[in-house]
Amino acid sequence: MQGELIRVDQSRSTREDQRSPKERLRPERLRTDCPVLLSERLVMRAPHEEDIDALSHLANNAKVATMVSRMPHPYTANDAADFVRRTKNGEIGKCVYAITKAENGAFIGCCGVEPHADGRTVEIGYWLGEPFWGQGYTTEACHALVDMVLRTRENIDQIDARCRVMNIASRRVIQKCGFQFQGSGLAASLALGSNVPVEWYRLDRKTWMSLRSWGALS
Repeated sequence: MQGELIRVDQSRSTREDQRSPKERLRPERLRTDCPVLLSERLVMRAPHEEDIDALSHLANNAKVATMVSRMPHPYTANDAADFVRRTKNGEIGKCVYAITKAENGAFIGCCGVEPHADGRTVEIGYWLGEPFWGQGYTTEACHALVDMVLRTRENIDQIDARCRVMNIASRRVIQKCGFQFQGSGLAASLALGSNVPVEWYRLDRKTWMSLRSWGALS
């Protein structure tokens, strides 16, 4: 029996190696609550152990860490492994995605959804490795994430997003996704060990429905 299992696994591996990155999706990634997301250039799926090296390399960058709330700096392979473990255990947000390139499966960043206590609001967060900035990947990932939330979660009326006041690129992504400015405040930065000024934006379901083609946001 063990020999049969080995042969079956080897045959499956051979077939999977011949598939495109979009086709090589593990069964556990096809979650009904957090489905795999496909866009023109990206595949967004659950983080796994094979991402650890790329994750630790891209996240170990002060330009990235100081722009998000909960990323330590320096960022080590142990931090990356712990992140993958906690996402598997559901300890980080509701849905956490690895952002990967559809053409080759390369890991380039992360995004996720975290519910608010009111049950009607979620907040999205995201980061991308510096080599991939300025190519539209973040906006593409956020479009896919926003669409997933508002198409599959009828109880959600609105999505929040925040960015540091000084983060012009992130603000532009938020605006391209149709979010409207709500106000300013402070948020904790783990990398800096202090609070930093942030801007708060919101996208409600009615606005999203009027912009669903995203063409108006190009």
